Amino acid sequence: MLILRCPAQLQLLEETLRKSLPTTLPVLGTVMTVARGNPASHEVLVDSWPHFSIVLTRLRPEDHKDSRDYYTNQLSVFYRDKGALQALLEGTEAVTHGRAFQILGMQDGLDEAVQEAASARGLKVE
Repeated sequence: MLILRCPAQLQLLEETLRKSLPTTLPVLGTVMTVARGNPASHEVLVDSWPHFSIVLTRLRPEDHKDSRDYYTNQLSVFYRDKGALQALLEGTEAVTHGRAFQILGMQDGLDEAVQEAASARGLKVE
């Protein structure tokens, strides 16, 4: 996953996400916040740039103080391809499975993908 830090990239991503409202709403707010100074120390990750299949927003990992606090370990996701979501949940370092976390998104299939990934690892989803 690539971390977007360049203001021009964030601006382009924001414009692209606006075209897919309301499903992009969980990530769009964070993208806008990061593009405007990032006071909450979030980061925006994409699988590739500029043609991305998935956008993930989260607090910077170094700012996580408690690995059991799923509120500070909150992730927001928008995906164009369910396969990209499966890959994110199953095999990337972007989602740390050693921490409690919650994942937010407004797309059909998100819950099922999380359940499948968790059961494959023997983890419990609440």
